[in-house]
Amino acid sequence: MSRLDNKVALITGASNGIGAVAARRFVEEGAKVFLVGRSEKVLRNLRDELTHEKCDVMAGDIALEKTNQEMIEACQHRFGGLDISLINAGIEGAAALIPDYPTEVFDDVVAINIRGVFLSLKYSLPLMSKNGGSVIITSSIAGLKARGLGNSAYVASKHAEIGLMRTAAIENASNNIRVNCVSPGPTETRMMRSIEENRSPGAAESAKKEVLKGIPLGRYGTPEEVVNMITFLASDEAGACTGGVYTVDGGISAY
Repeated sequence: MSRLDNKVALITGASNGIGAVAARRFVEEGAKVFLVGRSEKVLRNLRDELTHEKCDVMAGDIALEKTNQEMIEACQHRFGGLDISLINAGIEGAAALIPDYPTEVFDDVVAINIRGVFLSLKYSLPLMSKNGGSVIITSSIAGLKARGLGNSAYVASKHAEIGLMRTAAIENASNNIRVNCVSPGPTETRMMRSIEENRSPGAAESAKKEVLKGIPLGRYGTPEEVVNMITFLASDEAGACTGGVYTVDGGISAY
């Protein structure tokens, strides 16, 4: 048997990066997946790749209560329940010191990275309460460390995600719902390309070299490596794991 046979999984932020890789892995492991993201075209292409029997999709803004309500209702209608919720949607924000940080960008980061996670928990957990399940929140090493300069909104939001995870883990243990965070370090994704460019406009490669100096393994992680951890936490192999923060960061957290 595959590790996720007969499981139903919801994935937010599924259009690309870690979310898209997780969708493919979950289907390989036997799950049916309901994918949510901003780009309907990208999601439909991914659905066609994974087959309609195993996958359904919905485009929407995860910061909106309506989106969260509708995705849970659609997932239940399509697949009959929910066993795994991968709360993965997130944005990086700007690169600026606090006095110069645009307030509207701060608000956008809070809306997606905190409010969006809260709403996804709020509507996922009741559907999972009958049979138990696993919730994984994609946080970041920035949820544990304020690395570098100019990341106030992102760092604050990722710390908040870990607080939400710990609260949800305690509140839902009696329903056999496990809640954990995976905290990647720098990873080869679109988001990391954007962060490099924001830090050093027109000289992203120089920014990457500076980031690499702070990673003991001397390289970025891959989305596949992050998804290896996510898949473990989604599976019954992680039956005693709840309330934890699992880093995939090349050794950064050892400093």
